[in-house]
Amino acid sequence: MPKSVNKVILVGNVGADPEVKYTPSGIPVGKFSLATNERFKDKSGEWQDRTEWHNIVAWQRLAEIVGEYVSKGSKVYIEGKLQTSSWEDRQSGEKKYRTEIVARDLVLLGSRENGNSKSEPATSGEQREPNDAASGEITDEDIPF
Repeated sequence: MPKSVNKVILVGNVGADPEVKYTPSGIPVGKFSLATNERFKDKSGEWQDRTEWHNIVAWQRLAEIVGEYVSKGSKVYIEGKLQTSSWEDRQSGEKKYRTEIVARDLVLLGSRENGNSKSEPATSGEQREPNDAASGEITDEDIPF
Protein backbone atom coordinates (compact mmCIF):
# COMPACT_ATOMS: atom_id res chain seq x y z
CA MET A 1 0.00 0.00 0.00
CA PRO A 2 1.39 3.46 -0.86
CA LYS A 3 2.34 5.76 1.95
CA SER A 4 -0.29 8.26 3.08
CA VAL A 5 -0.04 11.47 5.08
CA ASN A 6 -2.31 12.83 7.80
CA LYS A 7 -0.73 16.12 8.89
CA VAL A 8 -2.29 19.37 10.05
CA ILE A 9 -0.47 22.65 10.68
CA LEU A 10 -2.43 25.51 12.23
CA VAL A 11 -1.55 28.95 13.56
CA GLY A 12 -4.35 30.61 15.47
CA ASN A 13 -5.72 31.95 18.73
CA VAL A 14 -6.98 29.87 21.64
CA GLY A 15 -10.70 30.41 22.23
CA ALA A 16 -10.91 29.49 25.94
CA ASP A 17 -8.60 28.28 28.68
CA PRO A 18 -7.69 24.63 28.04
CA GLU A 19 -9.32 21.89 30.07
CA VAL A 20 -6.93 19.20 31.33
CA LYS A 21 -8.32 15.95 32.74
CA TYR A 22 -6.88 12.54 33.48
CA THR A 23 -7.94 9.14 32.16
CA PRO A 24 -8.71 6.43 34.76
CA SER A 25 -5.15 5.15 34.23
CA GLY A 26 -3.72 8.62 34.99
CA ILE A 27 -2.84 9.83 31.48
CA PRO A 28 -3.34 13.61 31.08
CA VAL A 29 -5.59 14.83 28.24
CA GLY A 30 -5.83 18.53 27.35
CA LYS A 31 -8.57 20.00 25.15
CA PHE A 32 -9.10 23.48 23.77
CA SER A 33 -10.53 25.29 20.77
CA LEU A 34 -8.41 27.19 18.26
CA ALA A 35 -9.64 29.91 15.90
CA THR A 36 -8.08 30.50 12.49
CA ASN A 37 -9.12 33.40 10.27
CA GLU A 38 -9.15 34.06 6.55
CA ARG A 39 -10.04 37.14 4.55
CA PHE A 40 -11.48 37.01 1.05
CA LYS A 41 -13.43 39.11 -1.44
CA ASP A 42 -17.03 38.06 -2.07
CA LYS A 43 -18.80 38.20 -5.46
CA SER A 44 -19.55 41.90 -5.01
CA GLY A 45 -15.89 42.70 -4.31
CA GLU A 46 -16.40 43.33 -0.58
CA TRP A 47 -13.89 41.95 1.91
CA GLN A 48 -15.27 39.22 4.15
CA ASP A 49 -13.70 37.61 7.21
CA ARG A 50 -14.27 33.96 8.07
CA THR A 51 -13.31 32.28 11.34
CA GLU A 52 -12.92 28.52 11.49
CA TRP A 53 -12.93 26.78 14.89
CA HIS A 54 -10.83 23.67 15.47
CA ASN A 55 -11.02 21.21 18.38
CA ILE A 56 -7.51 20.42 19.64
CA VAL A 57 -6.57 17.44 21.83
CA ALA A 58 -3.17 16.95 23.46
CA TRP A 59 -2.02 13.86 25.36
CA GLN A 60 0.57 13.08 28.04
CA ARG A 61 3.35 15.64 28.58
CA LEU A 62 2.00 17.94 25.86
CA ALA A 63 -1.35 18.03 27.72
CA GLU A 64 0.45 19.12 30.89
CA ILE A 65 2.32 21.83 28.96
CA VAL A 66 -0.98 23.03 27.46
CA GLY A 67 -2.53 23.24 30.94
CA GLU A 68 0.44 25.11 32.33
CA TYR A 69 1.28 27.58 29.56
CA VAL A 70 -1.69 27.99 27.19
CA SER A 71 -4.58 30.34 27.97
CA LYS A 72 -7.46 32.06 26.22
CA GLY A 73 -6.13 34.43 23.57
CA SER A 74 -2.73 32.72 23.25
CA LYS A 75 -1.41 32.61 19.68
CA VAL A 76 -0.11 29.10 19.01
CA TYR A 77 1.43 26.99 16.28
CA ILE A 78 0.01 23.44 16.28
CA GLU A 79 1.24 20.41 14.38
CA GLY A 80 -0.79 17.24 14.52
CA LYS A 81 -3.16 14.88 12.74
CA LEU A 82 -6.89 14.73 12.01
CA GLN A 83 -8.84 12.12 13.91
CA THR A 84 -12.58 11.45 13.69
CA SER A 85 -14.51 9.54 16.33
CA SER A 86 -18.12 8.40 16.26
CA TRP A 87 -20.71 7.38 18.84
CA GLU A 88 -24.41 6.73 19.11
CA ASP A 89 -26.51 9.45 20.74
CA ARG A 90 -28.13 7.98 23.86
CA GLN A 91 -31.42 9.81 23.40
CA SER A 92 -31.98 9.72 19.64
CA GLY A 93 -29.90 6.67 18.71
CA GLU A 94 -28.44 8.79 15.90
CA LYS A 95 -24.78 8.31 14.94
CA LYS A 96 -22.69 11.41 15.80
CA TYR A 97 -19.22 12.36 14.61
CA ARG A 98 -16.49 14.63 15.95
CA THR A 99 -13.28 15.54 14.13
CA GLU A 100 -10.36 16.78 16.22
CA ILE A 101 -6.74 17.68 15.70
CA VAL A 102 -4.53 15.48 17.85
CA ALA A 103 -1.57 17.73 18.62
CA ARG A 104 1.95 16.35 18.32
CA ASP A 105 3.76 19.66 18.73
CA LEU A 106 2.81 23.09 20.00
CA VAL A 107 4.74 26.36 20.02
CA LEU A 108 3.53 29.46 21.84
CA LEU A 109 3.89 32.52 19.62
CA GLY A 110 4.11 36.00 21.05
CA SER A 111 5.02 37.12 24.53
CA ARG A 112 3.12 37.42 27.79
CA GLU A 113 2.33 41.02 26.84
CA ASN A 114 0.74 39.77 23.59
CA GLY A 115 -1.85 37.54 25.22
CA ASN A 116 0.03 34.68 26.85
CA SER A 117 -0.76 35.36 30.49
CA LYS A 118 0.92 32.25 31.87
CA SER A 119 4.66 31.55 32.20
CA GLU A 120 7.26 31.11 29.45
CA PRO A 121 6.73 29.63 25.97
CA ALA A 122 6.89 25.83 25.77
CA THR A 123 6.75 23.10 23.18
CA SER A 124 6.62 19.35 23.08
CA GLY A 125 9.29 17.26 21.49
CA GLU A 126 12.48 19.27 21.36
CA GLN A 127 11.54 21.70 24.19
CA ARG A 128 12.68 24.63 22.07
CA GLU A 129 11.49 28.20 22.21
CA PRO A 130 10.31 29.92 19.03
CA ASN A 131 13.06 31.97 17.40
CA ASP A 132 12.14 35.63 17.86
CA ALA A 133 8.40 34.79 17.68
CA ALA A 134 7.46 37.77 19.84
CA SER A 135 8.55 40.16 17.10
CA GLY A 136 6.39 38.40 14.53
CA GLU A 137 9.45 37.74 12.33
CA ILE A 138 9.55 34.25 10.83
CA THR A 139 12.95 32.71 10.24
CA ASP A 140 14.10 29.42 8.68
CA GLU A 141 14.12 27.83 12.14
CA ASP A 142 10.36 28.50 12.48
CA ILE A 143 9.48 26.48 9.38
CA PRO A 144 8.94 22.80 10.28
CA PHE A 145 10.05 21.31 6.95
